[in-house]
Amino acid sequence: MQNPSDGERPPKPPSPRARLALPDPPAWLRRGPLREGAFTGRLHDARTATVVGRALGAAIAVCFVTGLVSHYLQHPPDWAADRLPSRPSWGYRLTQGLHVATGIAAIPLLFAKLWTVYPRLFAWPPARSVGKALERLSIAVLVGTVLLQLLTGLLNTLQWYPWPWNFVPVHWALAWVAIGALLLHLAVKAPVIAAHWSRRSAGTVELPAADGPDRRAFVLGVGAAVGAVTLTTVGQSFTPLKDFDLLAPRHPDHGPQGLPVNKTAAAAGITAARLADWRLRVAGPRPYELTLPELRALEQHASLLPIACVEGWSKSAHWEGVRVRDLLDRAGAPHGARLRVVSLQQGGAYSVMEMGATYARDPLTLLALTLNGAPLSADHGFPARIIAPNRPGVLQTKWVSRLEVLA
Repeated sequence: MQNPSDGERPPKPPSPRARLALPDPPAWLRRGPLREGAFTGRLHDARTATVVGRALGAAIAVCFVTGLVSHYLQHPPDWAADRLPSRPSWGYRLTQGLHVATGIAAIPLLFAKLWTVYPRLFAWPPARSVGKALERLSIAVLVGTVLLQLLTGLLNTLQWYPWPWNFVPVHWALAWVAIGALLLHLAVKAPVIAAHWSRRSAGTVELPAADGPDRRAFVLGVGAAVGAVTLTTVGQSFTPLKDFDLLAPRHPDHGPQGLPVNKTAAAAGITAARLADWRLRVAGPRPYELTLPELRALEQHASLLPIACVEGWSKSAHWEGVRVRDLLDRAGAPHGARLRVVSLQQGGAYSVMEMGATYARDPLTLLALTLNGAPLSADHGFPARIIAPNRPGVLQTKWVSRLEVLA
């Protein structure tokens, strides 16, 4: 054994950084995407990720904002219930159509974005510092929540719920987690994004010039995929493109009386026996009841209004019936009173609905008796249903049996 006196220096103790270094992964783990040299493709660079990320971020932002509009129109807090606007009459149709369209468009954009960055998703070691560990954790939360949000939202358009939880509150909560994780990610990656924002940015100029044509081809391919899924689904709400509505779960023309139906009379438990002695009961300072012939004998008004459902489909139709505000005046309702509408539907989250005075007093809001020139079919709410402007379809209550004036 040599000693220091023989001219050999003793080995240096490991530095604190070396002592904290993560070990190499075991051999059994270095397979698939974690094996050395697994990622040999090109275009997994910051410029490509930035270009795709800009489009994905815009889609998520529009989807989030329009989702807020949808949620507050469906579930307004008490302080806002009487402040929700009833105009423009097509407002909800536009925002919900954008919500579903941008959500669907975000799916190919998300997978393209993941493709550009996936080598870094499987980098070893996962983190070299606390800061990097938190960054990777935020990315995991962002990817997981956005994937789950888009998947469950897509299945909601199909009205298929294979999970045990209530879709609406989970979708609402995940939206806030996803947007928070996205904002954190943008803050962390802001210098990289700025360096590769345009073709003349410093970071982009440093990339191999030969990658430019391939990058443009990739981006054009992603754009073509987004355009294809949008063109073949957006016709369910943007009816000028309804002839291209190949992949959407609804076609705006398919259904009784030329209008789709989500819940049929049979599914709602509406039978001929339950309708045999139907009367409209109006509860207020001067309560009264009306039979269907008596309702038809009242002054009738027409409205051209869309049905716009949370699943993304919508279509305008011609409705005719009695103005709700006329029914409220007959009951002696105060001008600012809210209205509760009760359906014959058995169970369901929307068998009882409330609307603020803005909706109830709007001249376009009807207790509709006819649709497109014919009496309501059973599936569309016979004998009477609510139709109001700028209102989610789930709140356009069918099979109305009772109106209650609320102070």
